Amino acid sequence: MVSKVLCFGELLLRISPAPQEDVAEKHPFFLYMGGAEANAATALAGWNVPVKYCTVLPDNFMSRHVIDYLEYKGIFTSSILFAGNRIGIYYLERGADLKGSMVYDRGLSSFSELKRGMIDWDKVLRDVSWFNFTAISPALNANVADVCLEALEAASRKGITISVDLNYRSRLWKYGKQPVEVMPDLVKHCDVVMGNIWSANSLLGTAIDGDIHTKQNKKAYLDHAEATSIEIRGMFPKCKTVANTFRFDSDGNNLQYYTTLYTNEQQYLSPDFKCAGVVDRSGSGDCFMAGLIYGLYNQHQPQELLNYATAAAFGKLQEQGDATGQDVLTVKKVREG
Repeated sequence: MVSKVLCFGELLLRISPAPQEDVAEKHPFFLYMGGAEANAATALAGWNVPVKYCTVLPDNFMSRHVIDYLEYKGIFTSSILFAGNRIGIYYLERGADLKGSMVYDRGLSSFSELKRGMIDWDKVLRDVSWFNFTAISPALNANVADVCLEALEAASRKGITISVDLNYRSRLWKYGKQPVEVMPDLVKHCDVVMGNIWSANSLLGTAIDGDIHTKQNKKAYLDHAEATSIEIRGMFPKCKTVANTFRFDSDGNNLQYYTTLYTNEQQYLSPDFKCAGVVDRSGSGDCFMAGLIYGLYNQHQPQELLNYATAAAFGKLQEQGDATGQDVLTVKKVREG
């Protein structure tokens, strides 16, 4: 039996205004399939990593179309649970950052109504060697956070490698709990932690230099990434690998992107990637997370896997929609410039 990567989280439908040339053809909006974990699963399947996806969808025709699409992409869907009444939606300005013009419509979605005991984790994890989730799921409500803990406890009992993307969405944490009250109990199960120095501060309570932007100094960012990584390793002894991303946008629409990886008491730095103009910022971090899993799953060397993950994330910035369509050769071309 081939060991699989399992991605767990909410599948979302994204609605965005169409480009001007399509508006002229009477197509004012585009619909995309999204959700951080589904995006990561799509990337991994495209890179020939056996991956399955666990979420909750209503039992209707739209969910069947979604599942057909996931299977077309090469993702195993047998762990999808049917319950509830609706798929979550979000509205995003074309090409906009998630911190900008974005509106969630995911209240009472099927996934948000998930409760402990609804998923048979022993069955779902039977052929799994890697479990991936994000900080978006426990941000939804206390019940979903509890399901995340249930899944992590089950995966830990089975010795499954666990990774987390520290996606921080302040507009989701609205149920009376601060992230630092929830996330540490989940992250203590993780072997791989990905995020940035700011999300680690918001979600885990790690130290942050509030004046770091004024320093305008790459070395200061890299030193902070190393300090944050060491602090995370100290807080969570099971964690072996910490990755941090840095993306800077200028007023002229120029973008700079680089990342770090801390493992075996050493920090690795990716090449610097720069471009003028971005097609779509959504899903770039999910692509980086998938790149990390891809490299670690295939036992690539730290510098090699970091370079691949960073190139994949940077390449995603020039693709429309939430999930990447880049294959391995395309990512390597991005890496080579």
